[in-house]
Amino acid sequence: MGAGGQGDSTAASPMMEGSINHTVQDSSDGGKGSPVRLQRQVTLANAVGLMVGNILGSGIFIAPKGVLLYTGSTGLSLIIWAVSGVFSALGALCYAELGTSILKSGASYAYILEAFGPFPAFLRLWVSVLIVDPTGQAVIALTFSSYLVQPFFPGCDVPYGAVRLLAIAIVCVLTFVNCANVRWVTRVQDAFAYAGVAACVMVIISGVVNVIMTGEMHVFQSPFKGTNPDMGRAALALYPGLYAFAGWDMLNFITEEIKDPHKNLPRAIWISMPIVTFLYILINIAMYSVLSAQQVLESEAVAVTYAEKAMGVVSWTIPILVAMTTIGGINAYILAVSRLYFVGSREGHLPQVLSMINIWTMTPAPAVLFNGFLVCCYLISDDVLTLINYFSFMYWIGVGLSIAALLYLRWRQPDMHRPIKVHLALPVLFLLASLFLVIVPFYSAFRDSVIGCAIFLSGVPVYYIGVHRKVHPAWLHTIADGITRKVQKLLMCVPQESDDTILQSNEGGHETDKMA
Repeated sequence: MGAGGQGDSTAASPMMEGSINHTVQDSSDGGKGSPVRLQRQVTLANAVGLMVGNILGSGIFIAPKGVLLYTGSTGLSLIIWAVSGVFSALGALCYAELGTSILKSGASYAYILEAFGPFPAFLRLWVSVLIVDPTGQAVIALTFSSYLVQPFFPGCDVPYGAVRLLAIAIVCVLTFVNCANVRWVTRVQDAFAYAGVAACVMVIISGVVNVIMTGEMHVFQSPFKGTNPDMGRAALALYPGLYAFAGWDMLNFITEEIKDPHKNLPRAIWISMPIVTFLYILINIAMYSVLSAQQVLESEAVAVTYAEKAMGVVSWTIPILVAMTTIGGINAYILAVSRLYFVGSREGHLPQVLSMINIWTMTPAPAVLFNGFLVCCYLISDDVLTLINYFSFMYWIGVGLSIAALLYLRWRQPDMHRPIKVHLALPVLFLLASLFLVIVPFYSAFRDSVIGCAIFLSGVPVYYIGVHRKVHPAWLHTIADGITRKVQKLLMCVPQESDDTILQSNEGGHETDKMA
C-alpha cells in the first residue's frame, strides 16, 4: 500500500537522502556506534517471559466459559484444554523449524512471503492489519479493564464507557513503553509474566485447599453429564481453547531481535509450552472443583466468581493479578505486531514510513504508534466484540499457509540450512488440523465464515492497486513524501541500515583511518 511500492525510497529527493545519512552518522558517533537497526537484546529468559506472559494474558481467564458453552460438560472441557495445549505445542515446534531456517521477523507473513511470494503474504498482512491484530489486542485490553473496574461496582453492571476508557489508557501507556526502549518492554513483560504465574498458582492452591476442606470436587462428579451431542459445536470449543493459547508463535515475530535465535527460540518454546499447558489444565480442574458448570456459564468474570467463593478475604487479589497478567499479554502483543508492520513495510506492502527506526531508541516507533492508533480506534467502536467472531477463522488461514510453506520449502529447497527439522508427520498433521479449523465454521457459523472470506479477499484489489502496479500518480508520491518527512522529523526516525550499508560505512571508516 506504500505509494512508492517496494523498490521506491521513502526519501526520494537527494536533499532528503543527505539529511538521513547525516543523522545516521551523528547518531552512530562517527560511524563507530551501533548501526540504526533492530538490536538483538532479547535473551532466553526474556523470550520465556514474553511467551509465557503473552499466552497467559491471552485468555485463560476468558476462555473457560466459551469452552464449556460448546462442550456442555466439564469432562469434555478438560479434554479440549489438553488437546488445545498439545496442538499449540505442535504448531510451536513447526514454527521453531521455520524461525531457525528463515531468520526474519514477521512470523507467518515472512514464511508465506519466502515460500509463495508477495501476493498471499500481502493477504495475510491485510487481514492482520484489518481485523486479527487490532481486535485481539482490543479484547485483551477490555479484559484488563473489566477485571480492574468490576470490584468498584459490586452487585451491578460495570459501565462500559469506563471499561473502554481504561482499556485505551493502558494501550497508550504500553505503546509509549514499546516506543521508548526494548529493554523496558522485556522488564515489564518479565514482571507481569510472574504476576500471571502467581495468579495461576493461587487459583490452583486455593482449589486444592477447598477440596481438602470440603471433600467435594464437582469436576469428577458425572464429568460428562450434559455433553453436547452435536460434534460440530464440540469442535467449535477448540476455538476458545486455542485462543487461550494464542501467543505460541510470538517469538517468531521478533526473530531479528533474539540473541542467538538458532538456540534460544526453540529452547524458549520447549520451556514455555509445557509450563502453560500444565497450568491451564490445573486451573480448570481447580475452578470446576469449586464452581458448577452452571455457575461458570452464568459468571461474567469466572476468575472473580471463583475467588469470591474459594478465597474469602483475599479474593480481591485475583482481579488485580488477572489485570496484571493481561497487561503482559497486551505488552507482548504490541511488540510482536509492530514488528509485523515493520517487516511488511520493509517489503513494500505497507507505507514505507512504518519501516523506519528511531535513531536514539532503536525501536520501530512509527510501526508501534500505528498499531496503538488502530487498537484505540477499535476500542472506541462498539463493534469490536462482533469483529472477534472473525478472528480465529482468519488467524488459522494464516497459520495453515505457514505450515504449507514449511512443507513447500522442504520440497523446493531440501538443502536449506535447518538447525531444527521436525518429523514430517508433525507439519502434515498440523496442516490438516488447521484446515479443519477453517472448514468447520462453514458448517456451524456459515454467515460469519462468508464474511471472513469476504474480508480476506478484499485485499485483492488493494494489492493490485497499491502494491502490484509500478506507476502511481505524482500527487500520491507528493503526499506520501510529505507525510514521511513530517513523521521522520517528529519521531527522529530513519530507514533501517542494510548489511551492505553498514559494510560500506565500516570500509569507509577504515580507509579514513589509513589516510590519517
